[in-house]
Amino acid sequence: MNDATAKNARQKRRAITGVLLLDKPAGISSTNALGRAKWLFRAEKGGHTGTLDPFATGLLPLCFGEATKFSRFMLDADKTYVATLKLGSRTLTGDTESEPFEDRAINVDLEKIHQTLSKFVGSQNQIPPMHSALKRDGVALYKLARQGIEVEREPRAITIFAINFVSFDGVFLVIETKVSKGTYIRVLAEDIGEALGCGAHLTALRRTATAGYSVNDAATLEALENLNLEQRDQLLKPADSLCLALPQIILDKNEELIFCNGGWLSAPHERMAVANENTPNANEYNIYSEGGRFLGVAEITLAHPEPRLISVRLMATGKVD
Repeated sequence: MNDATAKNARQKRRAITGVLLLDKPAGISSTNALGRAKWLFRAEKGGHTGTLDPFATGLLPLCFGEATKFSRFMLDADKTYVATLKLGSRTLTGDTESEPFEDRAINVDLEKIHQTLSKFVGSQNQIPPMHSALKRDGVALYKLARQGIEVEREPRAITIFAINFVSFDGVFLVIETKVSKGTYIRVLAEDIGEALGCGAHLTALRRTATAGYSVNDAATLEALENLNLEQRDQLLKPADSLCLALPQIILDKNEELIFCNGGWLSAPHERMAVANENTPNANEYNIYSEGGRFLGVAEITLAHPEPRLISVRLMATGKVD
């Protein structure tokens, strides 16, 4: 056992709950970043809300304790990135994780770049890359790719909400893009390069926003190391910040008692109408007590003669005697 392992083993863990906005550095995996943050916070339980590739930087929301129950809302959220594309050069992985295998001449101007970028905005299908964590028959695609094996991948429906031109110096093209879940920016970069006729790969990628969170509010690992435990705790956001886009329902004391002990509540039309007016396709709701305490997430089910409000995920501290 090395010194770091021994120190980690001796550290007393805490049952803390909250969301840490981490500005992940380049060169480490999301799992490694989570491990370092858990150690700094002495957290018993933690998880990340979707990975960033090791070479990528930026916003990585980390969930501790009860907040891990609501991390899926981050996985489904739209994300914004600043990406740097090197034109005229292609790599097997679409980024800097592999050596270039093809170089081409760059014959583009700003007008062509703007016209090309505009064509990628909207709903479309994208084929996931072989160098990804997606699995085929239980084996990660990147492992097959390392063996020189390529398998057919089903296209995914994605949406590119916006692509904004940032800069171009004749070789490196910098863009900012907002995309739906499941979008591979590496593939987008390669497709843009092909559309420009010169090929391209990613040399830098930075996530700047997701689901109302901004990298401007995130802390680096180095900054966290320079804080004491109390100061670190003050950076944590509440668990319900993960799902603030959901409509809210406030329960009275009697309803709270039933709900927090696993019972269901009737869902009258007016309660459903308020939610559907804000999110027409949603049937999930943030549930709060009269005092504003977050109790969990619930859904309205129509599987019974009358609509029912039933819990999906409850805060462990929500049970009421």
